[in-house]
Amino acid sequence: MPGLLRSLWHEPRPSDPPRRGWRDWALVGVLALAALLEGALRPGLPRLSVVITLALLPILLWRRARPLLMIALAFAVSTLLPFFWDARPESYTMAYVLLVVYALFRWGSGRDAVIGMAVMLAGLTLSLVLGRIPASDTLGSVAVLGSALTLGVAFRFRAGARMRELDQVKLLEREHLARDLHDTVAHHVSAMAIRAQAGLAASAAHPEAATDALRVIEAEAAHALDEMRLMVRVLRQDQPADLAPGRRITDLEQLSGGDPAVDVTVSGDLDGIPPLVEAAVYRVAQESVTNARRHARRATRISVRVEADDTSVRLRVADDGEPVAQTYPGFGLVGMRERAGLLGGTCVAGPGPDRGWTVTAVLPRTGSAP
Repeated sequence: MPGLLRSLWHEPRPSDPPRRGWRDWALVGVLALAALLEGALRPGLPRLSVVITLALLPILLWRRARPLLMIALAFAVSTLLPFFWDARPESYTMAYVLLVVYALFRWGSGRDAVIGMAVMLAGLTLSLVLGRIPASDTLGSVAVLGSALTLGVAFRFRAGARMRELDQVKLLEREHLARDLHDTVAHHVSAMAIRAQAGLAASAAHPEAATDALRVIEAEAAHALDEMRLMVRVLRQDQPADLAPGRRITDLEQLSGGDPAVDVTVSGDLDGIPPLVEAAVYRVAQESVTNARRHARRATRISVRVEADDTSVRLRVADDGEPVAQTYPGFGLVGMRERAGLLGGTCVAGPGPDRGWTVTAVLPRTGSAP
């Protein structure tokens, strides 16, 4: 219990409360007119009640910016002034104070809420003890104030839950972007680095090798820029995002260039496979080939096998090199597992049965878990 009270006391105010606008001024004007009409048409209503109602109307303009101060003013004036002028604020229009109570628990800090609740209870208790209001009215007032309090807390919690959902979406989007950047741009950059190293090594004996390497680097750089433009377009708010996956299983042939060579074999019926599944197969294969070229020592070939049947699509990427032991999984392997898991599939990577490294991914043909 002390921990709960401590957390409540240190609860910060919600960020970016609505600013005072024309609606607030219109509300004050309408309530002022209502108070004047009530004073003129309701017999027996003390003039002091109308004066207090009109005098407290400006608290609505600052109810979100200074909720605790507005609550203190409302209850101090409505509770203390009748003792000096022997009258009670019985105006029905005074019900607008409930808006201030709501604002206190919707927009105030935890400290403001605790102090404001104490002020309200002190005002009601003082009126009850001194006989200004009967016990039945006190219980009714507590019930009405409790309703406004509950409504403010409910909307505050709802807004907080919405903000947490947005933060979670942003976090997931960052993870997706990080994975896409790793799977696309990193692939092309790695290819450029490998070709640049090969061109430098062979340029002395074969000058034409440097020219060939520059052509490959230019092509890879163009692909990397295209991928970056697609992701930037998704991030822009003033243009519609093209969210449709752009890679298919037939694009695996594009991975065959480079050193070591990549042998791509596709079998089975590819018709009707969802684009998300095809994109996932391509990305997993692309990352696997990039890792093989980067880490497999003395590799002479990389094989990519895709088999599609009535229920699943199976991908196997294997090399014949000497894998480098990894003490922890890289982001590429994590991304491959996430892609497969999101579609209800699996992705396993490890040493091959004879030598080299093997990545095996099995995805449901429908793109969802059975």
